[in-house]
Amino acid sequence: MKYYDLITLSTRGFKTNTSRTILTILGLGVGVGAVLFLVSLGYGLQNIILNKITTADSLLTLEVSATSDLVKLDKSNTEIIKEMPGVLEVSPIVNLAGQLIYGEETTDSTVYLINKSYFRLSGLNMSYGQELSGDESNEAVISSASAKIFGYNNASEAIGKTIKTNLFIPEDGKENVSIFNLDTEYKISGIINDDNSSFIYIPLAAAKDIVLPDYSNLKVRVRDENSLNLVRDTILKQGFLVSSLSDTIEQTKKIFSVIQLVLGAFGLIALIVSAIGMFNTMTIALLERTKEIGIMRAIGTSNGDVARLFLMESVVMGFLGGVGGVLIGFMGGKIFNFVVNLLAKNFGGQKLDLFYCPTWFSLSVIGFSILTGFLTGIYPARRAAKLNPLDALRYK
Repeated sequence: MKYYDLITLSTRGFKTNTSRTILTILGLGVGVGAVLFLVSLGYGLQNIILNKITTADSLLTLEVSATSDLVKLDKSNTEIIKEMPGVLEVSPIVNLAGQLIYGEETTDSTVYLINKSYFRLSGLNMSYGQELSGDESNEAVISSASAKIFGYNNASEAIGKTIKTNLFIPEDGKENVSIFNLDTEYKISGIINDDNSSFIYIPLAAAKDIVLPDYSNLKVRVRDENSLNLVRDTILKQGFLVSSLSDTIEQTKKIFSVIQLVLGAFGLIALIVSAIGMFNTMTIALLERTKEIGIMRAIGTSNGDVARLFLMESVVMGFLGGVGGVLIGFMGGKIFNFVVNLLAKNFGGQKLDLFYCPTWFSLSVIGFSILTGFLTGIYPARRAAKLNPLDALRYK
C-alpha cells in the first residue's frame, strides 16, 4: 500500500466519525496542555527567582569576606587580590550603622558605602529608577522600606527626592562610636524592593575624608568560568572566606528541577487518562471496521498494511493532540498570567511573566504525544492484522 493511500485511509475517520475523533484529539490535547502548563509554570517561577538574584556578571563574581580580626579586608589585601591572575575587577563595600534624614524626619538605617560596579557584580536589580550613575555622584539608592518610613507608600514616588545621612563609625575596640554628619544631599536615583529593612547605598567616595573601618566584603569579578575556581582557591589560601552566587544558582536550579518533575507528574496523570480514552477510541474503531478489514484482506491487502493503517491513524491523532495541547497550554498560561497580573496591579504589585516554555520542551511534548499515539495504537493494530479474513467478513 502506498503511503499516500495509507494517509488517506487513516484520516478518513475525521469524516466518518468526526465528533468522536475530534473529542479524542481534544482529550489528548488537554492532557498534553496540562503537562505544558504546569512545567512552563515551573520554568517561569525559576526564571523569576533567578532574574531577581543574578546578572551575567554576578555569575562570574566571588564574594570575599574576612574570617577573623587577624585577616582583614583592608586596602593592602584588596590590592593583592586585584593583582591575582584571572581577576578582572574588585568592588568593595563598607557596611555601617547610620541614620537617614529626610526633611524633619530621622530614622535609623544601615548605610552601605559602595562603588557603582557593586550593583552589577552583586546582581542587585532596581525595582524603580536606576543605580548610581558614577562613583562620585551625589546619588543614593534606598529600600522600599525606607521610602515608606518617610511617607511614600508607593515607593516610586521617592525617586528624585533628596536625603541626608549620618554615619556611626566604631572607634578602636568597637565599644564607642563616632557620629559623622555627611552634609551632602543625595538625590534618590533608585529603589530596591525590600519592605523589611531600611538601608541606603551611597558612593564610597562620600566618606573619602573619614577614616573608615575595614571593608565588610569584596565583590571579585573573574575573567571567565575557567578562572572562577582558580581565583577562589588562591583567595582561600590567603585566609579569607569565599562564596559564589553561581553555587546558589546551581542549588536553585536543582530545587526547581524537582519542582518541575512534580508538576509534570500531575500533568502526566491527565495525559495518561487521555491516552486511555484514545486507546478506547482505537479499539472501538477496530470493532466497527472489522468487516472492512476483511474486505481489504480479501482483495490482497497484507497484514502489515492493515497494522500500519491503524498505527498511522493513532499517530496522526497523537500529532494533532500534541499540537493542540501546546496551543491549549500556551493560551492557558497567557490567560492565567493575565488574570494574575490584573489582580497584582489592583493590589499594587508588579507585573510578572509566570510562564516560560523553551522551544525544545514544546517540541518534546509534541514528540511525546506522537509516541503516546503510537503506543496506544499498537494493540488495536496487532489485533487488526491477526484477524481471519473469513471471520472478519462474517462479523456483524
